[in-house]
Amino acid sequence: MDSVSPWLVILGMAVVTVSTRLIGYWVLGRYQLSSRTQSILEAVPASVLTAIIAPMVLATGLAETLAAIATLLIAWRLPTVVAIVCGVVVVVLMRNVF
Repeated sequence: MDSVSPWLVILGMAVVTVSTRLIGYWVLGRYQLSSRTQSILEAVPASVLTAIIAPMVLATGLAETLAAIATLLIAWRLPTVVAIVCGVVVVVLMRNVF
């Protein structure tokens, strides 16, 4: 059995990803969603992002954990881009300290 080209795998994953999104929009576009369902769907991206980031933050070092906490606190009051830049600065500084 010949190995599959990495580009073919990437293309296949892209097709599957785009297809699931388009099918989701098509299905949800056919129904009137309640406000509760809309609010649940709006919370999904933040939930998925948290589920991906939280284990990584807690499983790495002290510098990353402190940077994540700082980023969260900064994001509470300032725009997201500012919080991300501050988080990167904090992790760089903390890695040099710890």
